[in-house]
Amino acid sequence: MFNNTRILVTGGTGSWGYELIRQLLPQNPKQIIVFSRNESSQVAMSRTFEDDRLTFCIGDIRDKEALLRACDQVDYVFHLAALKHVPVCEDQPYEALKTNVIGTQNVIEAAIANHVKRVIYISTDKAANPSNFYGMTKAIGEKLIVYANLLRSETKFVCVRGGNVLGTNGSVVHLFMNQIRTKKQVGITDLAMTRFFLTLQDAISLLFKASSESLGGEIFVMTMPTCRIVDLAEVLMESLGVDAEIIETGIRPGEKLHEILLTEFESNSTVVYDDEYLVILPALDIPGLKSHYASYSPVSFESFSSSTEIMNKKEIRDMLVRGGFLA
Repeated sequence: MFNNTRILVTGGTGSWGYELIRQLLPQNPKQIIVFSRNESSQVAMSRTFEDDRLTFCIGDIRDKEALLRACDQVDYVFHLAALKHVPVCEDQPYEALKTNVIGTQNVIEAAIANHVKRVIYISTDKAANPSNFYGMTKAIGEKLIVYANLLRSETKFVCVRGGNVLGTNGSVVHLFMNQIRTKKQVGITDLAMTRFFLTLQDAISLLFKASSESLGGEIFVMTMPTCRIVDLAEVLMESLGVDAEIIETGIRPGEKLHEILLTEFESNSTVVYDDEYLVILPALDIPGLKSHYASYSPVSFESFSSSTEIMNKKEIRDMLVRGGFLA
């Protein structure tokens, strides 16, 4: 799919960007353009990969003119750039709006103006029935991406929705391991809290699948395993050989006890794509989309919550080993 193509990655110097580019380079692209705001992060990434096909562009997705230039002769855009931390977006909603919503609109318009083949938008489980401002901005981003398929352009737009990815910046695994080692304490907001988890490597592999097999206009939902946060902390303590104290700190503003990947409303228009993906079909009538998925089975449940099908400790440990966190 990516052989001899030009690819733009917004927000490409983050954890998702590193793994995405690591898996993209063996697929023989002509050029990968990393578009982000931080020059020191770009220099560090350049030194990590040392590949002539990798080029860097300083810019902010809030700046439409910069995006228009960056998208010149680009075939594919992976839109990763966003303000992602729930408390930051709650405290500074204007900034989250400008980056996550207006920035996404700018990506859409720049892609259409430059005749980009496909834009892949990375969304989050927090966009499903959002309870915080971050989730609301990502939900609007999803709507904008879906709607963009009706703008009479040759560019196709698709969303990929997932939960927490292990190994990303600010990942709870890094936080817990540091707390266990340095403080002999682990802060957990609520002992009953559950979350969806997937390794970064697996998330990018699934991302490629949605990128190549999507028609445009649908939302691909990763069927991710779930675990109790307290179980995750205990597995890390056992593996590190440290008996740390667990302290319950209380749920933060906008934080849910359990996340959902799929709402009750969305389940009415969702089909089972395969063992790894569900596909949410939009309410908008995008030509050819519903007929393409007509032979797929509808989901048999009303909601997909992190409180169900929870991993046991062995499964959590296996996931951490696969992600490279434990030996």
